[in-house]
Amino acid sequence: MNFIDTKEQSLMADFFPFGWDLNRIDACCAHAPERIFDRLPFWNVQFSIKSCPSAEAVDMMTGHEIAHTIQKAKQNGRQLVLMMSTSPMSMYAWAVYFLQQWNTDCSHVHSFIMNEWSDKDGNAMDAQNRASFASMIESAFFTPLGSQTIPLNQRYYASQDHLHKYPEKISSLKAGGAVIVATCGIGRMMQLALWEPQFAAEFSSEEEWKSQYFRKGAKLHPLTVEQYSMTRFGGRTTLVPCFANTIGPGLFLMSDYVISGVGGSLAGNLMWQAMPLWTSLRYGPSVWIPSTFLPTLPGKLFFHKNLAGPMEPVRETAAL
Repeated sequence: MNFIDTKEQSLMADFFPFGWDLNRIDACCAHAPERIFDRLPFWNVQFSIKSCPSAEAVDMMTGHEIAHTIQKAKQNGRQLVLMMSTSPMSMYAWAVYFLQQWNTDCSHVHSFIMNEWSDKDGNAMDAQNRASFASMIESAFFTPLGSQTIPLNQRYYASQDHLHKYPEKISSLKAGGAVIVATCGIGRMMQLALWEPQFAAEFSSEEEWKSQYFRKGAKLHPLTVEQYSMTRFGGRTTLVPCFANTIGPGLFLMSDYVISGVGGSLAGNLMWQAMPLWTSLRYGPSVWIPSTFLPTLPGKLFFHKNLAGPMEPVRETAAL
């Protein structure tokens, strides 16, 4: 007896997007831990995954990859577009550390924050609010870098006034030779940025879905709201906005390289990320599960080694 057997006529019957094949998702997760390294035909030849021994190692390795990417672009004399997620947030402290150790400045970097909390009309949360994505990036990355930081006029935020300018600005930089790099985690609903899976119902084809650059006032799935409640708001669901401004697949899939971390130290309880990790790697590209496009791009995904372990029910042992 399980979820799939019992969901009909339950409160969960219509909870997940109707495009989700739950049996297929379950099959993605039913493999021995070592099988997570199996390469599938839809993976980009330049996409790879790296097992990390701890949550702190996920933070460090992901941060190192970000810093190395910034350093490499600097050495090659190229501009760098950095589409920045706040998940996992803890990677940015390590990126700052390595950049400072290497004395690498970010004058060549153009940052585009992927999303921001909003109301239904796309009016974004005040950037001075500590819960805003803008404030978190400022505190974790821009400010600690000091004189090595990204110039103010090269920082872009997912506000009502600026989000719609992202496609033109990023396309112009790319046309001028800039490298496009995205940083991201994988959410419980397996979204890219906050582009939710249920949005797929609005489009008639994969091509149409891929052409969507952004959305203002995106309606978040309840599990996304609850995920942020547990990982960012101390479990207080009442503090989490139900809408957000976010980039869409039209921008994310423009990336030349993607840096992703799953299981970092600020992600809260670890094991909720196991199903999104396995599904993203094995399901195959589907507009109903945006993160399944991650392996189709060049890049690296760092994950906590325990997430590859067998996902079996916890059985309590009777006291002796």
